Amino acid sequence: MKNDQPTQLAQINESSQSFQSPQSPQSLQSLQSSPITPNSPNPPISPTPQAPHTFLPQHGHYRNLRVYQVTEIIYDITYNFTHQYLSKGDRTIDQMVQAARSGKQNIAEGNQAAATSSETEIKLTNVAKASLEELLDDYEDYLRVRNLEQWGPLHPRYERMRLYARSGQISNTYAKNIRRMNDEEIANLCITLIHQAIYMLHKLLITMQQRFVTEGGIKERMFQARINYRNAQKSQITHPTPNPQSSQSLPNSPSLQHTPSLQNTQNPQITPSPQNPQNNSTPPTPPIPQNPPHPD
Repeated sequence: MKNDQPTQLAQINESSQSFQSPQSPQSLQSLQSSPITPNSPNPPISPTPQAPHTFLPQHGHYRNLRVYQVTEIIYDITYNFTHQYLSKGDRTIDQMVQAARSGKQNIAEGNQAAATSSETEIKLTNVAKASLEELLDDYEDYLRVRNLEQWGPLHPRYERMRLYARSGQISNTYAKNIRRMNDEEIANLCITLIHQAIYMLHKLLITMQQRFVTEGGIKERMFQARINYRNAQKSQITHPTPNPQSSQSLPNSPSLQHTPSLQNTQNPQITPSPQNPQNNSTPPTPPIPQNPPHPD
């Protein structure tokens, strides 16, 4: 028994190493290409089919909107700008931060409400546009009362600032760049971003109006979906679809093969049952006697 223990331990170690050893690329490829049987513990999950007669439109996520990404940058820059360059206790800090936040949050809320209310979507998008216009005035006031220059199209750095605000790299570099910029540069950068966001919101509002005119509101889509459903139900009742399985099973049905035809069932031929002479209760007919001879 003592000699068998080392061999058993060696077998256990070999089995554990073979279990823990990584699989070769060929084996992994064969596992990925092999189909999953119905008896497997993890069967493939089929995607949920889209329900018919739906009327809620599908919208993309608001974070994928370019205008939302720009307003998020505006909010971050405004928060740091007001707490760094405005005196503590100034009411302008809260007003500017709230205006930047309203421009961002109303875009998100309007996008989420678009599925059930086009009116709410348009209203909230317009509120976001109005909030950014209010924030634009605050930045312009900051530059004017401090005798700082607001960069216009003739400024040598205006075009470079505009291109940077439109580029895709601003999302990854603005937090680092504003640390090296002064208040005039940050304010002009935010003014440029706000102008771009207001322009995109203006175009977005035009698109919403056109979609409402062509597609209608939620009540119209609900009514149309209900009418389509009722028409589909009526067409199924008046024109039922034949079942191909039932039509194919008629010639091969064993019950129909042994069923007598209609002609045989209407005029059945009754065959008399054979009589048994032993059990026949009718007496036999006696023979007719011959005329006896007359006596002389």
